[in-house]
Amino acid sequence: MAPNWCGCGVASANSAKLSTNGLKLSSNRFNFSKPYPRRAYRVTAYYGLTTPPYELDALEPYMSKRTVEIHWGKHHNEHVEKLNRHLKTSAFYGHTLEEMVKATYNNGSPLVEFNDASSVWSHDFFWESMQPKGGSMPTGGVLDQIEKDFGSFTNFKDEFTFASLSLFGPGWVWLYLKRNEKKLAVAPTQNAISPLVWGDIPIIGLDMWEHAYYLDYKDDRSAYVNNFLDHLVSWHSVMVRMMRAEAFVNLGEPKIPVA
Repeated sequence: MAPNWCGCGVASANSAKLSTNGLKLSSNRFNFSKPYPRRAYRVTAYYGLTTPPYELDALEPYMSKRTVEIHWGKHHNEHVEKLNRHLKTSAFYGHTLEEMVKATYNNGSPLVEFNDASSVWSHDFFWESMQPKGGSMPTGGVLDQIEKDFGSFTNFKDEFTFASLSLFGPGWVWLYLKRNEKKLAVAPTQNAISPLVWGDIPIIGLDMWEHAYYLDYKDDRSAYVNNFLDHLVSWHSVMVRMMRAEAFVNLGEPKIPVA
């Protein structure tokens, strides 16, 4: 039986509408009361700097406005500008970021565009992985899937935290969906690598480069990771991503016919 990601009961097969954190589901399509950031299928111009889906001070006190201003306005923007410079002479002009990340990874021998393309994609994903008053525990099918694949929500948090704190040097930590195994997993990655290059589906991305946390936490990476999980992670975004992932990976058990 396919997971019920939003954790709600369905009143009618034809007209039921479910609502959670602003997400409204109907039998025909998804309707969002607040526009959810979506990337174009194909770009026809150079890339722009995507604005976080909240005010720059909205994540305080767990991520300061100053950190977001520098992280987004400087570091993220620098990757956008460098990528656009590459594209002036690149055959990848006109590809989506996701396509470019996969292609320029080049089976482990990255092309010149890779680091900036992947960094732009990952930063867009990072901002969308958070929300004001986020954190706590997920519900419904998201929680069910986490408990199924990790044993418990506590086990997931422990594994995510361990991966974050054991990462040596700059990089990222991901909750992602393994396509072949049809299960969630956690993995740290170095530098600009993401699960996209393995053909898997990212669900949560946490930036573990020093510029993501040092202004607010100095070298206390544990506090940064804990506050991300307890107060910042957007389980609403996770739910939406899991619902989209089901278009590629069937996580539900098949119904057993009754004789």
